[in-house]
Amino acid sequence: METILKIENLTKKFGSLTAVNNLSFTINKGNVYGILGPNGSGKSTTLGIVLNVVNKTQGQFSWFDGTVNTHEALKKVGAIIERPNFYPYMTAMQNLKLVCKIKGVDFNKIDEKLEIVGLIERKNSKFSAFSLGMKQRLAIASALLNDPEILILDEPTNGLDPQGIHQIREIIKQIASNGTTILLASHLLDEVEKVCTHVVVLRKGVKLYAGRVDAMTSSHGFFELKSNNNPQMVKLLENHTSFNEIKTQDNLVTAFLNKPLKSEDLNTFMFENQVVLTHLVQRKESLEEQFLQLTDHQ
Repeated sequence: METILKIENLTKKFGSLTAVNNLSFTINKGNVYGILGPNGSGKSTTLGIVLNVVNKTQGQFSWFDGTVNTHEALKKVGAIIERPNFYPYMTAMQNLKLVCKIKGVDFNKIDEKLEIVGLIERKNSKFSAFSLGMKQRLAIASALLNDPEILILDEPTNGLDPQGIHQIREIIKQIASNGTTILLASHLLDEVEKVCTHVVVLRKGVKLYAGRVDAMTSSHGFFELKSNNNPQMVKLLENHTSFNEIKTQDNLVTAFLNKPLKSEDLNTFMFENQVVLTHLVQRKESLEEQFLQLTDHQ
């Protein structure tokens, strides 16, 4: 599989603050990658380094299997790492024509990109008349003008209303379905879970996890339980080989599985041991629960 971007032992320090700490991961062609972490976790700094707008302290990164230098590689990259910055008195079309001149791209690309982001009917409207969501979609159209092999987005839905968030996410999925690799930074678990195939989890500049989103959420799940005899139930769960962690809070017992177990089999087991379950729900762990488990252990 073709490597688009490889980051190796990347570190960035701002005085005594280490914003990115010995970070390594690889982005392969055709996937949607999310860099996930709270504010201050090093997401934007990492993007700034690979886009040559922030100087690294240590480590290295290479684009496209190391076959081209960074300056040439960035000609094949589309990026939005700041708020959309267009001339307010110019129309969407006029602004994109200016971008085409800067990038050396034919004007005939403009309508195609405006169509992708749902702004073709507003191409002659002034930028100042656009909503925040429309401005963000115009920025995506601008980033697509050079038909990039990878599109980089820093917090693409930040500040948008629910409709705007939905529109941006659908556009990202559409772009990805056409084969463009995407790297987005987000602090929203829901965004990464819905849009991304792969995730890199950062906390205070340190990588906690890197891999497929579905692998991160592929645990065997857990049971939520109540019974007529919780102490006895907990004892049975602790001695059962299918469970590796038992938590009790406000009379609700949560039992995490280390291997598959059907709810009817658990119910039968409890009944045979004189415990009657009054509440039994089987759940899969969400990305949020996995993320909280990761960060709890740091």
